[in-house]
Amino acid sequence: MSTPPAPVGFWAALRFWARLGCISFGGPAGQIALLHAELVERKRWISERRFLHALNYCMLLPGPEAQQLATYLGWLMHRTAGGIAAGVLFVLPSLALLIALSWLYMAHGQQPLIAGLFDGLKPAVLALVIQAAHRLGGRVLTTPLRWALAGGALVAVAGVGLPFPLVVLAAGLIGHLAAARQAPAPAPPAAHGSPAWIDDDTPSPPHARFSRARLARLLGVGALLFALPYAALWAWGGPVLTAMAGFFTRAALVTFGGAYAVLPYVFQGAVEQHGWLTAAQMMDGLALGETTPGPLIMVVAFVGFAGGWSQAVLGPGLLPVGGALAAVVATWFTFLPSFLFILIGGPLVERTQHMPRLAGALSAITAAAVGVILSLALAFATQLLWAHGRVQWAPALLAAAATVALLRFRVGLLPLLAACGALGIAARLIGA
Repeated sequence: MSTPPAPVGFWAALRFWARLGCISFGGPAGQIALLHAELVERKRWISERRFLHALNYCMLLPGPEAQQLATYLGWLMHRTAGGIAAGVLFVLPSLALLIALSWLYMAHGQQPLIAGLFDGLKPAVLALVIQAAHRLGGRVLTTPLRWALAGGALVAVAGVGLPFPLVVLAAGLIGHLAAARQAPAPAPPAAHGSPAWIDDDTPSPPHARFSRARLARLLGVGALLFALPYAALWAWGGPVLTAMAGFFTRAALVTFGGAYAVLPYVFQGAVEQHGWLTAAQMMDGLALGETTPGPLIMVVAFVGFAGGWSQAVLGPGLLPVGGALAAVVATWFTFLPSFLFILIGGPLVERTQHMPRLAGALSAITAAAVGVILSLALAFATQLLWAHGRVQWAPALLAAAATVALLRFRVGLLPLLAACGALGIAARLIGA
């Protein structure tokens, strides 16, 4: 058996996180797969079992699981600085790109070429949501119980309308009880034949051990990082930016199941409750989010920009600047809880590596998240494929073709988006 790789320095890891932030296309499922391929299979910085244990914890949390997973792994390797660097670099390229694209959309989105581009991207986004459910399901739906949990979550969310936090708690309880009825099984061997830098039996580093003093410090810092910007917005930024800060904080705290589960909540609040943008603009923003690197929940930057622009938060003469400020506000208050969840909860999670009942609960929650992703696909398909009392056949056929291309022929993300966007533009030009 080969020897484990040498310990990785902070700056070497920083270069990796910077590159990852620029190439992490494909939504949460694709980003998690990329993290696994790079860190587990190619670089062998962390073992398969510890990677999946961290992933199950991040799936339990509200917020973007791929960004939280990167933050967790960066923290495990290089303390708080490593976690912050990994999480920020996962988001920063996407934020800069989305601010630029949001300006282009708001200023010139009615031009035929840009409108046609989004006509083609929307069916591709629907196909990507279906692919995300397929990928995650292929990894976690390995028992009849997990299949039942995924199906039950789909019915509960899409059919009955139950809140996802309730579905999460029910799935976790079922998984916990099921694990309690099973005899402890020996730990499976690593999927690859070579040891990792942080392997299955590597002790948790000192910074990953629970400390009450460290917990108190993090809680205090987290409270300040929320309270000071919020107070500044309340005193100076006006009601719209203050409302955004509160709304996106709630979205970060109450929406479980990863980025795809957050989106229905954001759609309902931003479109129906606050009126910051229209339903069509929200779907266009989701298409933009899919075409940029970084977590899919970065669509909140588009929502913030569109709301700051439409509400003229800095006045009618500064629409782009107001939109950019609102995008930063939305991003800050969406991601701040994610960092705190990881930095505060990480030491507790490291202590649960060999607790089969908790592992069973987390795996069950991951299985239920598959059903929630499918519920988002259903909601998105309803918006896209049904209008004026009849089926919209052109986007339906394009969505079906894109789904087949992804699942059967494994077409890459960027070629797929380019082809769908080109077809949408061509259809606009022909119909003009």
